[in-house]
This record gives sequence, C-alpha cells and structure tokens, in this order.
Amino acid sequence: MRRLARIFAGPALAGALFFGALSVAFAEPVRYANPRYGTTVTFPGEVFSLPQPPSENGDGMSWAAPDGGFLAVWGMYNALGQTPEEYADRENENQGPGYQVTYRRVAKDWVVLSGYDGGEVFYKRFEFGAEDVVHALLIRYPKARKAAYDRLVGPIAESFDGP
Repeated sequence: MRRLARIFAGPALAGALFFGALSVAFAEPVRYANPRYGTTVTFPGEVFSLPQPPSENGDGMSWAAPDGGFLAVWGMYNALGQTPEEYADRENENQGPGYQVTYRRVAKDWVVLSGYDGGEVFYKRFEFGAEDVVHALLIRYPKARKAAYDRLVGPIAESFDGP
C-alpha cells in the first residue's frame, strides 16, 4: 500500500504544481484608476497581492508583494512648474548612500529613472499630463528577484497613463 501511495504521489504533486502554475498565469490583472488625478495602471494582482492603506488625501495607492516587491501609483500637481529635466535632476538629489541611477531618460513630457537603492532595484516613471498634473509610478524589488521583476516592469510601465 505504501509503495502504491509513492507511485501516485509523484504524478499527483506534478499535476498540482502544473494546475497551480496555470491559475497564477491566468489570474486577472488589476487595473487601478485614481479618481482624483485620473492616473491609471494595470499590473499582475498575483504578484502585487497586498494592497496597502490608501493615502489620506486620495492621491494614490500602493501594493506590496510577499517577496519584497512594491508598486506605487499616484498623481500630484507640478506646483514648482518644473520641466521633465528639472524633475529628473531633483529626483536624484539627496537620495543617500547606495542610491545609483543606471538608466535615465527624459523626454518632452515624461521621465524614467531606474537603478539601485541599497539592496533593491527601482524603476520610476513620471508623466507630465494635463492641468499641471504629474502622474507617478514606482516599482521596487529585491536585487535577488531582478530577473523575475524585470519581465514585469515593461508591461506595467506600458499600461501606465494619465490625462
């Protein structure tokens, strides 16, 4: 009887893992739309599965991942009237030791910065929208999980938008 249990345990475990992986692969994406600024993003809810308390002023929302990943989306007014170039420069100031931008791209109405902050990788995107609103996206994750998260950053950033 014990031998028979071992014979069936292997295929049963493989099947459970296979169907478990399928359920994660086919999980519905989460689409967030900020009612105050109109900032939107779509991301895999099975990864960023731990919603954090919303900001008190309604400017955005964030989600954590069980493995240390983090995603935040918010809007804000460009109160200082900064250009994208000035905004990118300001984002680099006073970040502390271990903060290193390895990629910087500034366009007419957006900024992307990515790099390392201590033991984490970060990706920041700022889109300059209508009515002096800046739409912001931040994704952080442990360096040890870089390969897994790097595949997610592009599609999430591609979905990120605001009026």
